[in-house]
Amino acid sequence: MAPRPATSAYARVKTWLKNGLSRGRWPAGARMPSEAELVDHFGVSRMTVNRALKELQAEGLLERRQGAGTFAVPLTHVASTLTIRDLHEEIEAGGHRHDAGVHLARQEVATPDLAEQLGVQPGDPVFHTLIVHRRDGVPVQSEDRFVNPAAAPDYLGVDFTRTTPTHYLLQVAPIWQAQYHIEASTPTPEEAGLLGIGAREPCLVIVRRTQDRRRPITLARLVHPGTRYTIEGSFNP
Repeated sequence: MAPRPATSAYARVKTWLKNGLSRGRWPAGARMPSEAELVDHFGVSRMTVNRALKELQAEGLLERRQGAGTFAVPLTHVASTLTIRDLHEEIEAGGHRHDAGVHLARQEVATPDLAEQLGVQPGDPVFHTLIVHRRDGVPVQSEDRFVNPAAAPDYLGVDFTRTTPTHYLLQVAPIWQAQYHIEASTPTPEEAGLLGIGAREPCLVIVRRTQDRRRPITLARLVHPGTRYTIEGSFNP
């Protein structure tokens, strides 16, 4: 049998460690296997193990301390590496005032498509909120969100005029994985009315699905008027 290529060996090590973290084999702060232990376990080179550990560290899943070992990272740190930003903090960091209007907050029945996205059965209860976020009184985001009740059972009891769903969910259901779909599009008639914009005004639309270690948490459609919202960042090589 031909030997496994180096890339396959590194992927096996990385996948094994990542699966162990996702199942809680090493809780936050726990010491993980050393490089030497992984080399013996997989029968691979130290360079192969080091590559797997470096990539998992870059993804925010573990911490390597010189002379001490490798440790699992709390999931709150994982969430920050996914750049899930709280809009309230984003607006106030820019020197503006944030407030929100809650247009819908209720329990509904999951349709087949929604059930598949949230990991529930068709007909099961799901939570649904529709919130408009404002910057200095001007609408900048329509947030249409469905939540898996198993991940956040008290969700509908939260006052979302005082905190955002993102802030609350990051506290009670730390994120393990997130999936995004981003596009430029026009709003639905309802979204145009909520945001006070024309039906053909271009918008930035983000559909985001998150999950914890065991289950999907939420599916959200975030619509931002193109003339009122920008994505900013910096890069220092």
